Amino acid sequence: MEHTIDATNQALGRTASKAAALLMGKMTPEFARNKVSGVKVHIVNASKMKVTEKKMRETVFRTYTGYPGGLRESTMGEIAKKKGFSELVRQSVYGMIPSNKLRPRIMKNLIVTE
Repeated sequence: MEHTIDATNQALGRTASKAAALLMGKMTPEFARNKVSGVKVHIVNASKMKVTEKKMRETVFRTYTGYPGGLRESTMGEIAKKKGFSELVRQSVYGMIPSNKLRPRIMKNLIVTE
């Protein structure tokens, strides 16, 4: 089963939460938390998404390298400039999916195009 979400003039969080629910299979009658649903989600027009300037400036994504002093912080604007809006969508959906062994397998079913 495949779903297409058009992100034109939609907020990042609403688009990401809809995609996360579809990827987990919550919209299907055979939903099970311990199974990968197999639903593929295509998000198109990610660069036309509605994101405010304040959010681009102030929202911070953090990653930790595992070493002392290895906390790396980057704002939404930096990520959008460096990797594009598709990476913002991917990171937002990633944060909305349960952190277990199924997360990488579920994320393989997400396709984001600018």
